[in-house]
Amino acid sequence: MQAALLPDRGVVKVVGDDARRFLNGLVTNDVDKVVPGKPCFAALLTPQGKIIVDFIIAEAPAGDGGGFFLDCPRALAATLVERLTFYKLRAKVICEDLSNGLGVMAFWGGAADSEYGLSYPDPRLSALGSRVILPANLGAEAAADLGATFVPAEAYEAHRIALGVPRGGLDFVYGDTFSHEADMDQLNGVDFDKGCYVGQEVVSRVEHRASARSRVVPVAYDEFAPISGLPIMAGDKQIGTLGSTAKGHGLALMRLDRIEDALTAGKQLQAGGITIRAVKPAWAKFGWPGETKVPT
Repeated sequence: MQAALLPDRGVVKVVGDDARRFLNGLVTNDVDKVVPGKPCFAALLTPQGKIIVDFIIAEAPAGDGGGFFLDCPRALAATLVERLTFYKLRAKVICEDLSNGLGVMAFWGGAADSEYGLSYPDPRLSALGSRVILPANLGAEAAADLGATFVPAEAYEAHRIALGVPRGGLDFVYGDTFSHEADMDQLNGVDFDKGCYVGQEVVSRVEHRASARSRVVPVAYDEFAPISGLPIMAGDKQIGTLGSTAKGHGLALMRLDRIEDALTAGKQLQAGGITIRAVKPAWAKFGWPGETKVPT
């Protein structure tokens, strides 16, 4: 088993009598189903349905003080608190950025339930492993307690990329990406049966019309890694943008219909002159170019 502190992750705490109801009325997943040890993946959207910030919501046991801890991008933790506070109105909740004192560690390749902090399985994909919110200075100690090898964050990034799981800010742009495009519908990030939340109408429309043309999907390459942010070309037509890469694997936000057009025309996909291949992720339930009809 391996363990890595994730310096890009921050922690926001939401606590109070109305905390569950408050969050449930704002985010894409059903917070009523969250209990200690059973978190959810969710996002706060704009009214137009675009992702402001995504996060994992974990509940602390009542014996440890209770409350909800949002494992979020550290660069957006203050923005998340600001947005939540904007919606608070008269709700009995307190929203607090704890990123200066707490960090997030990931464990993968074995079972993990650390006593050094708030532990929870990654709700997006079981192969991602587990996570724990804890004081960052206890990371190495917590890893040793679990018998895990303490490794750099780059090792976790390679693991994530190989599994084809997107990371906001690298594989898609916050404020300009719909939840389906970031694969949140595929990675347990949207509950289509829950009540209203900000941006729900757009999310529901895309789901029911099966109209998600663009998605973040895995890519593979045999040469050295292309530079993140490069356009992905099929001949003289851009069909997407390259995101994160590591060890022959990468992620890219691409138009699925244009991948299919390239396959039909026998055109290779390239980023910076390097040939890449689009790869269907093991967890994908959406139609894949060359296999089933892609939504138009």
